[in-house]
Amino acid sequence: MLEQKHGDAEFIPARLTVDMYKLPGFDPIEVTTKVVRESGRIRVIDAEFISGGVSMARATCQFLKRTENSEGNVWKPGNWSVPSPLEIPEPENRGGMGGMWASRPISGGFATAEQRRTWMSEVRDIVEGEPLTPFQRVAVACDFVSPLTHVGDQGLGYINSDVTLYLHKLPDTEWVGFESVYHGADDGVAVGDARVYDESGPIGVASCTALAQRRLPPPPPPKPS
Repeated sequence: MLEQKHGDAEFIPARLTVDMYKLPGFDPIEVTTKVVRESGRIRVIDAEFISGGVSMARATCQFLKRTENSEGNVWKPGNWSVPSPLEIPEPENRGGMGGMWASRPISGGFATAEQRRTWMSEVRDIVEGEPLTPFQRVAVACDFVSPLTHVGDQGLGYINSDVTLYLHKLPDTEWVGFESVYHGADDGVAVGDARVYDESGPIGVASCTALAQRRLPPPPPPKPS
């Protein structure tokens, strides 16, 4: 909705922040948008996700006008030195949170305390019959940033409450690459960061906050009759 109603080929969606504060069910949904600021170089748009008459999430998207880069050299990290998605065999069991995405893991296992790098590709239609745009594809894939950065050798003990995506370029193909670069947690509040790539190189970064999930003890064994 943000891109459809307020996007423009001359602007790039440079930042998307989504606050997720309630899990929706299967009630009818409505998405409303509001223009916060619009000028020749910047647009800021708010959106709210409503299901069953209850607000479930909200988002802010900042669109920036495309122009030429400034002169001079600025330090930046180098490109990935990793295989392309097509060079990595497809896993026997589709990964990506139970098969929600096609994945090509590069390094770091899911239930380990290692840095993780992977390629992801959305395999579902968000709206049936409507192909994903490049922005929609990378925005949806960023839901994986939380498990990518917060999972450990005891599994995933955090649930993310938001995600923010920063882009300086839209992805060229259906594959989006992620590399975990930071995880920190205190008092049950965690922050995670990941670099985001397409097959040609870096395209941005993504961050998320998360809350520790209290694991319920297993139920007691049934009493003998």
